[in-house]
Amino acid sequence: MESDLHIWTQFRSGDKSALSYIYHAHVKLLFRYGKKFTSDSDLVKDTIQDLFFDLIRTRGNLGDTDNICFYLMRSFRRRLAVNMKKSESRFRREFYETQPLIDYSMEDNLIGQEFMAERYRFIHNGLKELNPRQREILFYRYTCNFSYEQICELMSLKYDSARKLAFRAIESLRRMVDDSVFIDK
Repeated sequence: MESDLHIWTQFRSGDKSALSYIYHAHVKLLFRYGKKFTSDSDLVKDTIQDLFFDLIRTRGNLGDTDNICFYLMRSFRRRLAVNMKKSESRFRREFYETQPLIDYSMEDNLIGQEFMAERYRFIHNGLKELNPRQREILFYRYTCNFSYEQICELMSLKYDSARKLAFRAIESLRRMVDDSVFIDK
């Protein structure tokens, strides 16, 4: 598999297969991410379309990136906020007054197994007990594999605050989830 930097460079030079790869590799994640901020699917789809249209239009002026997913999510979040401001006031309240609901789910094939279903239930219940910011930071850190610097930029946090928030979220989960669930019997 090629590196993000190489794929991005190909895209910037006009390679249509690189554009196709970037789009197909990230469009579903961007849609799910946008749905965490608003229930308006059409607004999310339009924002994704606008994002890719502008990327294509300005690709010659874009800088390098070694993490395409982070670049797209950061750009998408900014663009979605602008589009929501232009939209009805209901959407503005959704974006600015609520945190995205980050909901974790296990793979379907693991849920089918009784032991994994039990683990899932404990973890899911534990995540529900976390506040929205804690769920959001865990999503970025462990699902998206973003660095703390990237998380700080997305969540408008200072580096120490981000690390402290993640640490407290994990500590809360540890207290909520019975350790015996994770011991193979």
